[in-house]
Amino acid sequence: MDTKVADPLHGALLGGRYRIMGRLARGGMATVYQARDERLERTVAVKIIHPEHAQDPEFLDRLADEAKTVARLAHPNVVAVYDQGDHEGAPYLVMEYVRGRTLREVLADRRRLDPAESLAIVEQILAALAIAHRAGLVHRDVKPENVLVAAPPNGSGDLVDAVVKVADFGLAHVVTPRPGARSTPRQGTPPEERAPLLATAEYVAPEVVSDGQADARADVYSTGVMLFEMLTGRPPFDGDRAADVAWRHVDHDVPPPSRVVSGLPTLLDDVVVRATRRDPDLRPRDAGEMLAQVQSARDDIGALAGPTRALAHPTVVVAPVIPWKRPKDTRPSWARLPADRGGSGAAGPAAAVQGAVWTAGQLVANLVPSDALRRARRGTARYLGDLRRTQAGRRTLTAALIVVGLLLLTGGWWLGFGRYTDAPVLVDMTKDNAIAEAHRQGFSVEIGQGIYSETVPTDTVIRQSPAPGGRILKNGTVTLSLSLGPQRNNVPDVTGQALDFALTQLRSFVVQQADGYSDTLPVGYVAGTDPPAGTPSKPNSVLKVYVVRGPYPVHVPNVLTLQRSDAENQLRAAGFQVDVKVKDDQGQPKDKVLDQDPPGGQGIASAQGVKVTITVASGPPGTAMLGVVGAGCQAAIQTLQAAGIPVDVAGDPISQQIGKVHDQAPNPGENVAPGAHARITCAVF
Repeated sequence: MDTKVADPLHGALLGGRYRIMGRLARGGMATVYQARDERLERTVAVKIIHPEHAQDPEFLDRLADEAKTVARLAHPNVVAVYDQGDHEGAPYLVMEYVRGRTLREVLADRRRLDPAESLAIVEQILAALAIAHRAGLVHRDVKPENVLVAAPPNGSGDLVDAVVKVADFGLAHVVTPRPGARSTPRQGTPPEERAPLLATAEYVAPEVVSDGQADARADVYSTGVMLFEMLTGRPPFDGDRAADVAWRHVDHDVPPPSRVVSGLPTLLDDVVVRATRRDPDLRPRDAGEMLAQVQSARDDIGALAGPTRALAHPTVVVAPVIPWKRPKDTRPSWARLPADRGGSGAAGPAAAVQGAVWTAGQLVANLVPSDALRRARRGTARYLGDLRRTQAGRRTLTAALIVVGLLLLTGGWWLGFGRYTDAPVLVDMTKDNAIAEAHRQGFSVEIGQGIYSETVPTDTVIRQSPAPGGRILKNGTVTLSLSLGPQRNNVPDVTGQALDFALTQLRSFVVQQADGYSDTLPVGYVAGTDPPAGTPSKPNSVLKVYVVRGPYPVHVPNVLTLQRSDAENQLRAAGFQVDVKVKDDQGQPKDKVLDQDPPGGQGIASAQGVKVTITVASGPPGTAMLGVVGAGCQAAIQTLQAAGIPVDVAGDPISQQIGKVHDQAPNPGENVAPGAHARITCAVF
């Protein structure tokens, strides 16, 4: 069970009203916490600046600018800023708390999104950027980490219905457009010689890299790159060095998404390619213009189908309104016909068509003079009568009826059966093989939404529409649903958080609470999880959460530097089992404890069954000196010689015969090198 040092801000009260509940995220410059506004009784997010940046005037100015910037952008797709302050020298911002995940986390789980989801998300991103651009502001760091995706209010779980908010306007700045200015990328400057970028290399616009200039079109470029990543599952350019990645935006065009993922509509290629032109003058001039293009693309590919589409009004028959056949004062109040002007009595046939839905018979009856109709009917009847009175005429009439019947039968067969064929069998094929087989049989392919599967390998067709063998138009389109492989959710890192706050992040798991201990965390906080944080787990799998009940009842003794025998005695006396490993270390005394696992001082619930492994030194080559002080002189000589240690004896002959050992060298436990002599001094006490 892992333990962490408690965050000193847990439970702190900022500004007399914001109670810190738990940490949401940590970045290079600030940490974001979930907090409770005790005055207004609402949940908020608090961004607290790290101490190393709290003394940086330029950074603090940027923080103040962010608060003022976002306060000007009152928009539902922008994360709102409520307040700012200072806590023990650390500046902070109080922001809207969004219950959701970053787009980066969504992409990490889903890899890529379908066109409807991608356009729905990017439409809201552009709506937020458009309001900023209209205010003369540029975000400058549009990327998935700065886009929050909240669960849809209708509870559908569909990303098409999700609420998207743009965060982190910390790099935003006011832009004054230069009339006629162009940002043509410069060539030839090595990446190593360029100034550091206040942007993210994978999403930076070319003109920011080459000229250091950014206007609304730079945000458009970054949004186009992000749309590319949502559709394909990866950014267009990546690499190990940020400078090299940034320069690739200058030297290369972003490819159409369909070149990476086959079957994507070409309309999406058009949107991405226009937004990511290297020449900013060829892009949409701001987010508002790109938003109009995205909305048009959504309409054209049918992305509005589903719960977000307005209900269709049924078609009904409406009595025709014929302005030249009615008095001027009888026009119905709902009619949207142009009013008569200058006493003109007729608006003409075109106006009549605007006001009603006509059948073909009504159209003929109202637009063709009645005399002409009567003459046509009489002529037709006379001609048919003449045909029936002669044998040749009857044959002609019969042949005509047969031809008409055959045409009707042929047309009915074609409409009902002839233009259809059997759908190909593509299930269980890999994506590439399925596309190749469909094309071989003359069908087009679209890739639909992926499906998680515990048994079907990734990128294998798990479902197709129409089903195998089902009816499909010849040269029609087959929609394939590919396996996304097993669905796995990484265990969130909730160690050190209050239990109530931690549970809000563990809804995809079946939580089992267990007793935990900590010497640093307060009671009721999470001490650890099993499996630990970051472990991929199945949805609705069991997650054991250890909740602090108090400090550890047992701690491992620290036996470092002790002799092996003393270390073993201490550990066994504390109830632990002991395992000894010998390390070849001739520079340390023999049997000196060099390491132990678990380390000394670590708390545990119980010593029963816990094994402590100690590592001791082998010591230098030779024999460890025995302790013989106080022993009879002759007995000591025999003991040392039996141990293979040559011995020199000091003292008068009587002392050597009947005396006892008064002194020895080396001391007990010290090494006696091979061939070296030990020395004892004997005396009669």
